[in-house]
Amino acid sequence: MSLIPATILTGFLGSGKTTLLKRVLGEAHGQKIAVIENEFGEENIDSDILVSDTQEQIIQMSNGCICCTIREDLRATLQLLAAKKRKGLLDFDRVVIETTGLADPGPVAQTFFMDDEIAESYLLDSILTLVDAKHAGQQLTDRQEARRQVGFADQIFISKTDLVAAEETDALMHRLKHMNPRAPQKAVHFGEVTIAEVFDLRGFNLNAKLDIDPDFLKEDDHDHDHDHPHGEHCDHPSHRGDGQGGHHHHHDDDVKSFVFKSERAFDPAKLEDFLGAIVNIYGPRMLRYKGVLDMKGTDRKVIFQGVHQLMGSDLGPAWAAGEKRNSKMVFIGIDLPKDIFLQGLEQCLV
Repeated sequence: MSLIPATILTGFLGSGKTTLLKRVLGEAHGQKIAVIENEFGEENIDSDILVSDTQEQIIQMSNGCICCTIREDLRATLQLLAAKKRKGLLDFDRVVIETTGLADPGPVAQTFFMDDEIAESYLLDSILTLVDAKHAGQQLTDRQEARRQVGFADQIFISKTDLVAAEETDALMHRLKHMNPRAPQKAVHFGEVTIAEVFDLRGFNLNAKLDIDPDFLKEDDHDHDHDHPHGEHCDHPSHRGDGQGGHHHHHDDDVKSFVFKSERAFDPAKLEDFLGAIVNIYGPRMLRYKGVLDMKGTDRKVIFQGVHQLMGSDLGPAWAAGEKRNSKMVFIGIDLPKDIFLQGLEQCLV
């Protein structure tokens, strides 16, 4: 049986996860989706698309999708679904896990790599995060869960932009980009997104062949934002608090990103030792990290990425003739000591 793709849907309370999910489930895409939802008093999906209300843990929906509520842990629910699919008792193509609005997606993501039985049945495709444009400013400032959800995202959907001024949305997008430069952002109206923007994003392949984001190594106009801590010696117009900048805000979010780049190759043994050491110390605060590396001793690109203490690497395509060999890594985490990381990586170069 081929691996079942899984998507984690996260976002703070009221950000529109259920609206987006109903939209996806109701669309005529011909896919059978199993939805696992945490029941913590949030609005359930069931209102208009469940066939019948039953005490069963797994409920068939009118469009052939399945819905189950976690009453025990996620691992047991995933194992149960995979077993029923193998035996032909349930028919579904993929799984969507809707987390509660207060959840940290990290442990949910780790379930797919820590447990052999789960890893042999499922492939974690991506983490989608919904952000409520009207309340996000306050939520991101006050709640670490909201910031972590942004840090983990492979794709960010911004809801309720119709309720705020365009410059507020612009400022929010700038802030989100600063926290997580690797996740594309898209404003959505009442959960209206195409299936292609939700599924098969391959944002999170730790242990499969890693697809390289073709734009990952390109210079982008946000790089200069990431090469200094927010608010420190920063002359970027949008960071100035003098009213002259594009957004004149000043957020000292604890979830931040930074980028390391070099045109010198890495020494594999040194890099492995250094990454092992920092993951050991800072792993719980390292939300997502990803890189395309030039490694001494191979003519192929080395792709690596991780979440918390879990790290994976793989050989990518060969460096093309005439292609400039270089390395670029992005780290997203909570109060990570940027200088220690950058100096340490510098010392791992040949």
